[in-house]
Amino acid sequence: MRTHCFVDGYNLYYGLVAGTPYKWLDLPALLRHILRVQDPGFDLVQISYFTAPVKPALASRGEASLHAQRAYLRALLAKGVLVHEGRHQLEPARAPAFQSDAPASRLNMTDIWKLEEKETDVSLAIEMYRAASRSGAMPEAGIEQIVLVSADTDFAPAVRAIREDFPEMRLGLILPHRETAHRPPPGSLTVNADWIRRHVTTKELSAHQFPDRVATRKKPARKPEYW
Repeated sequence: MRTHCFVDGYNLYYGLVAGTPYKWLDLPALLRHILRVQDPGFDLVQISYFTAPVKPALASRGEASLHAQRAYLRALLAKGVLVHEGRHQLEPARAPAFQSDAPASRLNMTDIWKLEEKETDVSLAIEMYRAASRSGAMPEAGIEQIVLVSADTDFAPAVRAIREDFPEMRLGLILPHRETAHRPPPGSLTVNADWIRRHVTTKELSAHQFPDRVATRKKPARKPEYW
């Protein structure tokens, strides 16, 4: 079954690899492994990865965080992954002030910096729907299965639309959760999925890492020292 995986990079990073030694993740190898375990007949033909560039001023390691992200994206590109980049928007805003002994209230507001990832979620949803549409028009040349790698319920309307408009398209869901997370699966996503992988194990993350040096068409992509 020809399969196209759509990966929410932000959700994958913070749900699965942040705070671990497994950030240099060989994503194509991991996804092939998961699909093979789910059904040996699944054939991974494309991975689309959606993210936004790090803002060094707000990153824990400044410019080094941006260089690390760029190195990882170069490694993904070298392995045939389609990388789609949005942007981060930082702007002043107001929000209810936190008080441990009182609920949030608009009567007690404070100034904040609001950081938002822009265009990535919308781009992922549109590209998922486009893939289903192209396959519906040309079933002999298209894909037979879409797999979403995210737990973000913002994608629920897109998944529901694909289910309604292209009922022949198989839909899979890989939740980027560690086995220790014990989070309930998001119902608005799972209700339209044909199958669900609820977590990724530490053993799987450890077994699917890029080599420290990944060859590219230009200079090699190297694993960041602090990763």
